[in-house]
Amino acid sequence: MPPGAPWTIDAYETEKGGKPVWSFIGGLVGRNKAEAIALVKLLEEQGNTLRRPHSGALGEGLFELRGKEVRMFYMFLPKRVVVLLDGEIKKRDDIPKKTLDRVRSQQKDVVRRGQAARKQEKTR
Repeated sequence: MPPGAPWTIDAYETEKGGKPVWSFIGGLVGRNKAEAIALVKLLEEQGNTLRRPHSGALGEGLFELRGKEVRMFYMFLPKRVVVLLDGEIKKRDDIPKKTLDRVRSQQKDVVRRGQAARKQEKTR
């Protein structure tokens, strides 16, 4: 893809078909909802070139979109794909361990499923 082409925004899907980040954004109102949508659009446009104050690296391939109160977690996949994992309203500056554990688990699930899908393709 040419530089400057938009990134594909995807959402993590649970085993039961839920998409936590869309549920999170859908539950927001007013400024927080507008901010969340604007952050996703910015990520779609800028992808891995997006930096602070809008984006921050959390290590091990996990990133956060940062708004005034909104925080959303994401990761990158090959071919200019971003997977949005989940979000929360910021109540403190650091990320609660419970939240970090949840989104890291989602991240591992995306990687595991991707590896399984690639193995299936090879056996065809």
